[in-house]
Amino acid sequence: MALMKMKFDMKKRVKLAQGLWLMYWLAVVAGVLVFSMGLFFKIELRKRSEMMDNKESHFVPNLLILVGLVACGINTFGGKICYDSLDATKFTKWKALLKPFLISCFLFNILLFFAAFLCFTMRLSLQFTLAEGLKNSMKYYKDTDTPGRCFMKRTLDLTQIEFRCCGNNNYKDWFEIQWISNRYLDFSSKEVKDRISSNVDGKYLMDGVPFSCCNPSSPRPCIQYQMTNNSAHYSYDHHTEELNIWMRGCKDALLSYYGGMMNTIGALVLLVNLLEVAVMVGLQYVNTSLSTLVNPEDPESESEGWLLEKTVKETFTDLMEKMKSLGKNNQVEEGGEEQGVATVS
Repeated sequence: MALMKMKFDMKKRVKLAQGLWLMYWLAVVAGVLVFSMGLFFKIELRKRSEMMDNKESHFVPNLLILVGLVACGINTFGGKICYDSLDATKFTKWKALLKPFLISCFLFNILLFFAAFLCFTMRLSLQFTLAEGLKNSMKYYKDTDTPGRCFMKRTLDLTQIEFRCCGNNNYKDWFEIQWISNRYLDFSSKEVKDRISSNVDGKYLMDGVPFSCCNPSSPRPCIQYQMTNNSAHYSYDHHTEELNIWMRGCKDALLSYYGGMMNTIGALVLLVNLLEVAVMVGLQYVNTSLSTLVNPEDPESESEGWLLEKTVKETFTDLMEKMKSLGKNNQVEEGGEEQGVATVS
């Protein structure tokens, strides 16, 4: 028994084909949008690739670009089929291609769902990538005269300004690394000597942060040095006073930015997936309704359309049997070849 069987007359078939034609072109636009979002996400990752551990994988944006392009091609082809289905003579040339095309549409929908799933789960991998990447980037902040690292200071400063963040987890991360290059330190100064000698690794550590951590909205001039020394500043207590630097860590800020972007793209891909399923189902009805015309020579005669020729259970059983028969045939062919070789010898 056919699944979701429906009866069609000429008027219904024409309306279905016209509606599908419009939906296919809407799906083409959606494919362009998915391609654009994938390209935008790839560019955004490349902007801050220096702050990502081992360079963040571009598999997800590349997959989005691919499915966007494939969606444009598949939906353009489907739109052409729906347009030709309005004329029974033109539709005849597509009959042999429709079944493989519908199978490819089904596989493409699985790929779309997989892409949406990756968009929603990418936040977890980004979390570890940004944590290690930002930590290493902060260490290279001072290396403005080292090839390959000379732009790290600029990248980190622009990131902290743009995302209103400071450090990896928070501003105290800057206290644990030397972020001022030795070329800008006066080693004849007692203060510099004391700070370096007091550190096991011989680094110049201080309770200060780069200028890009400063909050310009604060009415007080930015306190970026000696932040834990209350006596160094008038009417200041770092334990109780709201500091005039960004309190949020850049890892959380970037995760929020990329996470929101990926959730939006994932939701868009899911909507495109639903649209693709709808047009695939509609095309199946167009195909079956035109193939079951009572009088093929009379396009105005009634017909029946269905989603599956049999029930889901029967279709699955038939599929498994076909796969088993294919496996047996391969075994028989291999056995025959072996016997042939043995006879020759």
